[in-house]
Amino acid sequence: MSKNTTVGFLGLGHMGGPMAANLVKAGYEVLAFDPVPAAQEQARTDGATVVATAAEAVSASDIVITMLPNGRIVLDLYTEVLSAAKPGTLFVDCSTIDVADAKQAAELAAAAGHRALDAPVSGGVAGAAAGTLTFMVGGADADFATALPLLEVMGGKVVHCGGAGVGQAAKICNNMLLGISMIGLSEAIVLGEKLGLTHEKFFDVVSTASGQSWALTSYCPVPGPVPTSPANNDYKPGFATALMTKDLGLAASALAANGVDGQIGTLAAEIYTRFNQDEAGKDFSAIVTDIRKRSEGETK
Repeated sequence: MSKNTTVGFLGLGHMGGPMAANLVKAGYEVLAFDPVPAAQEQARTDGATVVATAAEAVSASDIVITMLPNGRIVLDLYTEVLSAAKPGTLFVDCSTIDVADAKQAAELAAAAGHRALDAPVSGGVAGAAAGTLTFMVGGADADFATALPLLEVMGGKVVHCGGAGVGQAAKICNNMLLGISMIGLSEAIVLGEKLGLTHEKFFDVVSTASGQSWALTSYCPVPGPVPTSPANNDYKPGFATALMTKDLGLAASALAANGVDGQIGTLAAEIYTRFNQDEAGKDFSAIVTDIRKRSEGETK
């Protein structure tokens, strides 16, 4: 794709802001919109052209990327701006939303004479800043090929998973497994504490044994073994509990809607929903602190 391509970027939060900044660094003209003044100011600092409305960004863009909190907002925004876009504009939604919402967004775009991809990401704020995100993409082959150069700027791995909505399916499945893994790992760590096993020895054994997981070796939920994990920074989020709770809720709904006997996935959603009531702003790995407190009878 030519660097003369103009990119509209809607949603400049913790993930969207750094993603847009990486496109600017790569030489793309980025027309950015977000209703939050602080996000606008950061985008200007990063070199994007901040515009007054989402429709203004869309009307002058060849590709429009959205990074938004939920499916309802995505669908409302598409309804608002599709008519402002040039014919055949490619809309790439990087939000994490329900598969049904992703399919509906693609249908809305097609009905308005445009193209659409769902392209949710994994890798958190650090990955967004470093340009090392994993993109899971759903949509037509030709549209994927058009978007690929942009996605490769923002990500370290880009996988075309299938048709419309299948990118979201991959994201939901991945994050369900991650949430389950973090809960299981945290329970094992707290059990090890009870049995006199230090965090360091737990890590030394499990990181190279059959219980090894990404949650342990890259994102260890206790301070020490993995210095870059949020546990070493008072659980300041790379991926907040509120976001994990949202994703597990999507997974639980998908399990039920598709008749899957997903008992552990459903339970994980319940556990994070409870934890989210008090610790929405903490990193999701802080679930270990909740398990520890409950194990001591400090909370109900």
